[in-house]
Amino acid sequence: MALSNTIIAAINFAAVLLSVPVIAAGVWLSTQADNACVKLIQWPIIVLGIVVLVVALAGFVGAFWRIPGLLLFYLAAMVMLILALAGLVVFIFVVTSGGGAHLAPSRMFLEYELDDYSGWLRRQVEGTERWNRIKACLSSTSTCSELNQTYNLAQDFFNAELSPLQSGCCKPPTRCGYTFVNPTYWISPIDTASDVDCVLWSNDQMQLCYSCSSCKAGLLANLRREWRRADLLLVAALIALITVYAMGCYAFRAAKTDDIFRRYKQGYT
Repeated sequence: MALSNTIIAAINFAAVLLSVPVIAAGVWLSTQADNACVKLIQWPIIVLGIVVLVVALAGFVGAFWRIPGLLLFYLAAMVMLILALAGLVVFIFVVTSGGGAHLAPSRMFLEYELDDYSGWLRRQVEGTERWNRIKACLSSTSTCSELNQTYNLAQDFFNAELSPLQSGCCKPPTRCGYTFVNPTYWISPIDTASDVDCVLWSNDQMQLCYSCSSCKAGLLANLRREWRRADLLLVAALIALITVYAMGCYAFRAAKTDDIFRRYKQGYT
């Protein structure tokens, strides 16, 4: 039985280690400027990873020091956590299933439209109060100002591979026909009234196109890209966690069967 407990403890310790990539995915998202401003899924991921860590540690302690109550708690709680992680993985995949990019005429960078994204994502950037908070956070970052340090000539800028956030928030949409002075300063054409985003563009370095739909779309494109990357890590952790849990259940069941057989044999003799 001692050997079986050691095996179960080792398996449960593997579950402890598997909480690390879950926590790491949330921490990585929290370090990205756009996710730090929106604050949607990084904390749920971090909290879920911490709970997995605590439950796995309880299972390890229960197996190593032979505390059946803790081990049974681990077996029951980990099922719920695996289901929660699976639900989160599916949720991220579903809400990021939409989205896309559009080629701008005579430009290397791409531009983005808000209608291309899922309804749930769009709702996260709708509402004046909510967007004003996000906009204030985005404008305080170096996302746009660093473009002025990198590109001096119009053609260099037009050939640049901008991030979705830079493309949507730091410049007017190409369709507006603005004339380049520098990446965040443009000369307005005579008529811009036909397009709301063209009217909303401002050379004020704290305003730029942060109020534009193109900025919201660029933000969602950035979120989609980063959430998809985090989701791949969560999928890998989920598969490994299910495997480790199945091994733990098998080892626990084998140990219990072994213990029952031993007791029966001792009683028979």
